[in-house]
Amino acid sequence: MKKIITLLLLAVSTGVYAQTDTTEVFEDYSQYADPEGVTRFCTQKVLNQTPQRIISIGYDYNAGFHMPGIRFSESNTIPQEFHVNRVNMLRAQVNVPVIATNKFIWQLGANYWSSQFEFENNKTNNPFVSSLQSNALVSTGINTTIFKPLNERNFLILQASADINGVFPKLGDIDSKALTLSATGIYGWKTSESNMIGTGIARTYRAGRLIYVPVVLWNKTFNDRWGMELLLPAKGFLRYNFSTSSMLQLGFELEGNQFYTKLPQSKNGEGFIQRGEFKPRIMWDKKITGFLWFNVQAGLRYNYRFDVMNKYDGKEDADRFFTSPMGNPMYINFSLNFVSP
Repeated sequence: MKKIITLLLLAVSTGVYAQTDTTEVFEDYSQYADPEGVTRFCTQKVLNQTPQRIISIGYDYNAGFHMPGIRFSESNTIPQEFHVNRVNMLRAQVNVPVIATNKFIWQLGANYWSSQFEFENNKTNNPFVSSLQSNALVSTGINTTIFKPLNERNFLILQASADINGVFPKLGDIDSKALTLSATGIYGWKTSESNMIGTGIARTYRAGRLIYVPVVLWNKTFNDRWGMELLLPAKGFLRYNFSTSSMLQLGFELEGNQFYTKLPQSKNGEGFIQRGEFKPRIMWDKKITGFLWFNVQAGLRYNYRFDVMNKYDGKEDADRFFTSPMGNPMYINFSLNFVSP
């Protein structure tokens, strides 16, 4: 009798458990709507987009090229020509998210870029070349970026940066005239998780000289393999995804700034190097482990502008000390990058 009662209780309890479990699994959640008043916000990326770099350390190698048109002084108008064996560049940047929510993203960053020119003739009496040979051409600064989604479709991007650029044999040579300020504002539309487009205006020194220029942002993923990432006229790339951890890009970038230097032979005793470079290139990004990625790129460093001016933000011929139509060498870059999830 005890055995029969025990078996009956076991059967009942098993049936109750099974019924409860079945109800939980097959409950129809479609009957529940979003809470009233809840606003959805678009994200700052499209599917399969290249990962954003939080910390990056890289090295550039530029092959040799000729550097003509270098003046000795205001009174000596005969230009001199030099040969650069190579240019070594060190790059580092940090971008830290300060606030990251679904309706507001704020990042702060810092960057460092140095170029060391190695001339063929190490003994020259040209003050400009001697200074450039003995000291790196340096650009370092801070930046901030805000991504503000307005709703599920529209967004704002605001970016600003302040950089100190120049040739500084010692810290005391840093001058307020070495400071450049840049900013960009973009209003955009995210039509799907694979497409976002925006337009705005930028104040920039990327071409070596201060300009105000309209900008177009367009990030588009066509399918699992192909996509593009454009921020015109600054840069643009066609992307091919081998997988989620390996991607190839083909495109270009325009970069540069205005650099301050002591220049005894100029009429003001100082000069402003307006340096702009156009770089068509191919890049490969590969995940090593976790959030650590490796990047290698190769391409052409095309001289867009290398003017030495006597005046800050100089644009007129009267402001120009000299200009150098430098050669256009090939270059290669390697970098290690800690990226965001």
